[in-house]
Amino acid sequence: MPLLIQKEGFNRINSTVELFEKYPHLQDNARQFRSRPLVEVDPKRFLYVQQREYAATTPADKCVSIIGSDDATTCHLVVLRHTGNGAACVGHLDGSSTWSEVQLIIKSVLSLSHHCKDGRLELHLVGGFNDDSKTSDNLSLNILAAFHKQKEHVHLETCCITEMNDTVVNGTHRPLVYGIGVNVKTGEVFPSLFTCKGPAEQLRSARTFTGGEMAEIYDSVRGLVKIGPCKWSPNSEIAFWLDQSDATILKYLSTSPNAEPPHFVQHMKSTIQFILEHPSADGLFPSGQPQLYHRTEQGDWERTVQS
Repeated sequence: MPLLIQKEGFNRINSTVELFEKYPHLQDNARQFRSRPLVEVDPKRFLYVQQREYAATTPADKCVSIIGSDDATTCHLVVLRHTGNGAACVGHLDGSSTWSEVQLIIKSVLSLSHHCKDGRLELHLVGGFNDDSKTSDNLSLNILAAFHKQKEHVHLETCCITEMNDTVVNGTHRPLVYGIGVNVKTGEVFPSLFTCKGPAEQLRSARTFTGGEMAEIYDSVRGLVKIGPCKWSPNSEIAFWLDQSDATILKYLSTSPNAEPPHFVQHMKSTIQFILEHPSADGLFPSGQPQLYHRTEQGDWERTVQS
């Protein structure tokens, strides 16, 4: 039984309610996690993971100390860490292809720790809330089932999901924790807030908006962020959304209209505007090569000029 809870095999469940009834210590852990202060991360040694992306590295990395993601409503944020050598991966899952995405996350950590004989894989899962459509609940169950089907033993340590990540504000359900980070040097996982979401924030958002699959965005050996190459077709009809009200955009472009962060609508509009300005992605990737970004001495991400 590859997914383990307190060193015991994970039993099949039909709902997250049943999960927390069977394993009450997970409730206690979730309450402790969500009560921790929100950390605003310094971007100078930080790598941001957007929706439908994942990134992994080790404590030896001189460019990245913290990996994190936020803006998760029904989405779930996954941290998988190997306790032997500290290799860690963060993934932002939206339910588009959960089974294959979990495999990618596990593979990324194992590839960075294959020489390590000691330690174990530990899973931290945060996200979702009590949304009316049960999107969060379904994704929670699918992620747990996907990890359970893997051949590697994975120990579930933090499970702050769905009802354990839910609060009610003015009669509306919304998540308590929207973002998490992992300090790769120490292994600490914490609730977090990120003001810097680059590099290439709009390009990466456009990739997801146009149906891009889960992508690994970081080469930890070279210390480079790698984006694309991406593909999308010209679609002038999406200009329609730029003239719509905030309420309309939330209703039709969000899985959780009443729970989105304040910047959601502007983020959607800027992404759509970017796609309209680049009707074909080909020009963004000369000779079909990905965009690469390296860390400068000042701590910023700067695009690498490729010959």
